[in-house]
Amino acid sequence: MVMRVDSVSDRARTIFVLIGRINSPEVQELKTRMAENGNRVALDLQEVRLVDLDAVRFLASAERSGVELRRVPDYVREWIQLEKRRLSDLE
Repeated sequence: MVMRVDSVSDRARTIFVLIGRINSPEVQELKTRMAENGNRVALDLQEVRLVDLDAVRFLASAERSGVELRRVPDYVREWIQLEKRRLSDLE
């Protein structure tokens, strides 16, 4: 299964519920959808089952820029934290 995105809107933001697997092509799709909604988005990752390095780097960067990540699986959260540290070391 590739990634499926369901959208839910509230007054403050659009929540993208991500389901399945996120890899490089899906990252580009997410960037496009997020740009269409401005920075008023949150990403719900509870149903994400698999991510690749590009996806984790994107999520780390998005979170650093203020995008809320909701219900992130533990293994993804750990990997995001590692990438954030790596990005900080490069700055």
